[in-house]
Amino acid sequence: MERGRGPDGGSGQHVAVSDVGGLRRVTRPLHPGLRPHLCGRTAFSHLAPPYQVRMVPTGHVTLTVSLAEPFSRVRRLGAPGADTDRVGSAVVGMEDRPAWCVHPGGRQEVVRLEVTPLGAYRLLGLPMRELTNLVVDLPDVLGPEAGVLVERMAATPDWAARFDLLDAALLVRLERSPEPAPEVEHAWSLIDASAGAVPVARLAEEVGWSRGHLVRRYTEQVGLSPKTTSRVLRFRRAVELLPRRTGDLAALAAECGYYDQAHLTREFRDLAGLTPGRMATAGRPVEEALDR
Repeated sequence: MERGRGPDGGSGQHVAVSDVGGLRRVTRPLHPGLRPHLCGRTAFSHLAPPYQVRMVPTGHVTLTVSLAEPFSRVRRLGAPGADTDRVGSAVVGMEDRPAWCVHPGGRQEVVRLEVTPLGAYRLLGLPMRELTNLVVDLPDVLGPEAGVLVERMAATPDWAARFDLLDAALLVRLERSPEPAPEVEHAWSLIDASAGAVPVARLAEEVGWSRGHLVRRYTEQVGLSPKTTSRVLRFRRAVELLPRRTGDLAALAAECGYYDQAHLTREFRDLAGLTPGRMATAGRPVEEALDR
């Protein structure tokens, strides 16, 4: 464990480094000003062979800052024309379908952030529906200053200093970013807290908007409609519980709010491209494994 400077120049920020099987993971507690908006942040570096991983919807927006060469291509399943060229530093918007992330191999050095959808709305400062199911180069979203930030981080060998640079840039963006509508914030919090169990009609009643107005404003600021967000968060909860419930999928379906086991299986096929049984044997998707 090494000590680094905080963004304000003070000390007390600790960087934890671990090496497992050639993969170096670097973590540090989130800055208090960023904590409400980020679900997780991990840096990792390794010399990787070619491989591919299946990405599934998580209910988060992902930001990657690549400090080496562009390292992957993304093939969105069920969305012709959504494939990307090689990407490195990028934003992955809210998703409601699976994708393959294909890594050609080589040296990877990446900081990966999982951002709440409303945190992403504030940090990115644009309608989140414009990024849904897309992978977009970071400078195309944040502007030329993103490229300068990546260059400065890559030129700094110390991980604590790298985190300082990134934290400072994100905090500046938060200071001048748009605030989400309180009604959208409340609707998101209800869906998130219930893992997708609150009907859209009740959400509209809770926030005092018509259903149509809620759907429009919510989709603009979150990136998915309230109904689709609920599907994704219900699926996420089922994925989290799956390792302990594999032997009784009917009980898992009931616990997560599905009509029955057949409904659970259909949702897994739509959102992951796999049955629950195949997902259980495949292990957790890389999005979870690299961030927690």
